[in-house]
Amino acid sequence: MIGGRLPGVVLLAVLLVAPVWVAQAETHSDEMTEEEASKLGEEFGIVVGAVDEAIQKELNLQKPQGVAVFEVIGNSRADYAGIKVRSVIKEINKQEIRTMADFGRAIKKAMKECNVTVGTYEAADPGDPVGWGVNFHFVGCRRD
Repeated sequence: MIGGRLPGVVLLAVLLVAPVWVAQAETHSDEMTEEEASKLGEEFGIVVGAVDEAIQKELNLQKPQGVAVFEVIGNSRADYAGIKVRSVIKEINKQEIRTMADFGRAIKKAMKECNVTVGTYEAADPGDPVGWGVNFHFVGCRRD
């Protein structure tokens, strides 16, 4: 006993508390707001929004999941990959996209890479959302 304390007790307390601090730090760095995700989408070349019930109904989707593409910015990586307005992004580099936060985290990571794959649901005929198909878009490196 040193100064009325057991030396191992302090060390044990530090070891038990330290993982909580690390876990909290990881959680905060992994958070993504809709606004941040939207800005990252624009950097990639698309204006997007969460698929809510109104969009689900308009596009005749089974579930209000994924990220809807409202606009494709010309001469962007998304434009060159062939991503279309009214498509719904469901996957980026094999990571499922259900929410804007999922989209933001995935696109942030993907934009650091040279080659990216984006999986979308798209109407077979732009005026007829009944015939939907899955498309995979290869997004290559941007060369200026």
